[in-house]
Amino acid sequence: MSLLIDAPRAEKKDHTTLHHGFEKSDPYHWLRADNWQEVMHDPSVLDADIRSYLEAENAYTTAQMADTEDLQKVLFEEMKGRIKQDDSSVPAPDGPFAYALKYVEGGQHPVFYRVPRTEPDGQQEILLDGDKEAEGKAYFKLASATHSDDHKWLGWAYDDKGSEYFTLKFRDLTTGKDQEEVISNTSGGCVWSADGRYAFYVEMDANHRPSKLYRHELGTPPSTATLVYEEKDAGFFMSVGRTQSGRFILIDIHDHETSEVWLIPASDPTAQPTLIAARETGIEYSVEDHDDLLYILTNAGEAEDFKLVTVPLAKQLATPGRDQWADLVPHVPGCLILSFCTYKNHLVRLERFEGLPRLVVRQLADGAEHIIAFEEEAYSLGFSAGYEFDTTTIRFTYSSMTTPARVYDYDLESRDRRLRKEQEVPSGHTPSAYVTRRLQATAPDGAQVPVTVLYKRDTPLDGTAPCLLYGYGSYGISIPASFNSNALSLVDRGYIYAIAHIRGGKDKGFGWYKNGRREFKKNTFTDFIAASEHLVEQNFTSHDRIVAQGGSAGGMLMGAVANMAPDHFKGIIAEVPFVDVLATMLDETLPLTPPEWPEWGNPVADPNAYRYIASYSPIDNVEAKDYPAIFALGGLTDPRVTYWEPAKWVATLREKKTDGNLLMLRTNMDAGHGGASGRFDRLKEVALVYAFALGPVDKVGSQIS
Repeated sequence: MSLLIDAPRAEKKDHTTLHHGFEKSDPYHWLRADNWQEVMHDPSVLDADIRSYLEAENAYTTAQMADTEDLQKVLFEEMKGRIKQDDSSVPAPDGPFAYALKYVEGGQHPVFYRVPRTEPDGQQEILLDGDKEAEGKAYFKLASATHSDDHKWLGWAYDDKGSEYFTLKFRDLTTGKDQEEVISNTSGGCVWSADGRYAFYVEMDANHRPSKLYRHELGTPPSTATLVYEEKDAGFFMSVGRTQSGRFILIDIHDHETSEVWLIPASDPTAQPTLIAARETGIEYSVEDHDDLLYILTNAGEAEDFKLVTVPLAKQLATPGRDQWADLVPHVPGCLILSFCTYKNHLVRLERFEGLPRLVVRQLADGAEHIIAFEEEAYSLGFSAGYEFDTTTIRFTYSSMTTPARVYDYDLESRDRRLRKEQEVPSGHTPSAYVTRRLQATAPDGAQVPVTVLYKRDTPLDGTAPCLLYGYGSYGISIPASFNSNALSLVDRGYIYAIAHIRGGKDKGFGWYKNGRREFKKNTFTDFIAASEHLVEQNFTSHDRIVAQGGSAGGMLMGAVANMAPDHFKGIIAEVPFVDVLATMLDETLPLTPPEWPEWGNPVADPNAYRYIASYSPIDNVEAKDYPAIFALGGLTDPRVTYWEPAKWVATLREKKTDGNLLMLRTNMDAGHGGASGRFDRLKEVALVYAFALGPVDKVGSQIS
């Protein structure tokens, strides 16, 4: 029935560019809207021809997926049934109150509230109702809700386009009403001065770059805000925060390999920022304070996996630089320090050791340390710094592929851990019915690639089980082996659910990241292919039963492995896929291009970078050959991976591929990078891609002329 609808064919138009003597043909360049900046703010101004093509692809996808509508509903209800609808977080104490968020029955967005600290079960004071704010909006996402130190004000930010241009408002918590001042085009959220009189925020420019830090005085017109700092290098991001002690406002300037930090006393918000150490290519650092010392996490001094240093605060502010830094926790190769936090009497750091996270607690008085240990073969660990500095209690979240998330409060002195919350699965979950394992696949160069697998205990391991293999592998982001209740909808149907912890992430230390970026990027792809081969060799599955999944930079991974090893996969799910790598890295006007050059290389200035990126960029390497079934998804207002990347990729595949396997593109016309914003609307998108994996991945489409 659905095959009677022909697949759309994008028109080809001549467009060529010349760089370093290399000519690049881009016949689908016209899908890139010339007014893309305007489209981010107002999707209705999209060119009619482009809109027509995207809508035709959406109609084709709807038709091809029509016979899965009942399955999608079943999957949605299953996944929804695993969510505790009236869920809430564990309130986090701060002075006289404890702050938390909750969801109400049927609600899509969080509700922020607080309770008196002395009465944790007392009357909840609603500060912000996300469902109420979202009424009448096709897209709505809350970015943050931050209270002032005096607990009188709430700075909150939202996006109602999906473009990640956030609108910032200020709410009087005494009256519950927002101030008249409304600040547009921010990066989301604000940081308060100690007296609650000023809010610091970052403005996004026309090219979606966080380039200016402003100080806004409450009760004054936004137009009178003071420009505190402007980052004029388009290759750097900027953010604003505060140290755990609350003493300093932090201006963080960074790209993917270099950082620079400036401090402003929170008690003297009109003071000029003071530099800690000038940026130096390849040197990263982050800062906390404690009494008369600064504590700094850095990779300086060839500390590839980072170390912790200290320096007298007064000396550092008087003489910026690294000359006075003294090691506190030395560099240990293979033990990556991910983050740290200082408290009145303790320092807590999150590390990754032998591929797994751990927490290390240090007594500041005598340097004594202990490790918070866990026993499972593979697990995920999250650490929440909390609001308070003078405390002996920290909070962490633990889960594994089989164990739902557990929130613990941990006493740094007594070492007692108190279970505060366990993720409920209302429809039921029996951990012992599932098995999780950590495998090691051998890459072509001999590297051992961790692969975490989850399957039902009665699933036959004879090569007949279908498999969904997930990967990312960029920006140093490690994919945790955490509980994913959605994946159970596949696992309960006999699927192996696998995560390939490939190079480009920091799963095995900083070197694991370094050997999967720039001139080593292809290791990311060959690691993923090796993971698929290992799963087959170990009889978990077979190549004609593997569906690969990845999003954003992981979507680029999907495009690359589809080109390199199409016979290894039955299907490919590429969500907001970064597949037009070369063209994007050549376009300096796009939001992320200059800051991304340290990650991918700069093909504008470097012919070697051009040549290398061209050798793997998915669109540029599509060939006339058979491909697996492919489902690509994009977002019209996505500032990270622009909608035209998946659109151009699908158009190129339709033109060149020689098979009849299904090829679909779905563009969310009301959302950006993260897809639908509501918690249930997002589940409908998950149900859609899972339905593809469970059925239409086998369908022969009408792509062949």
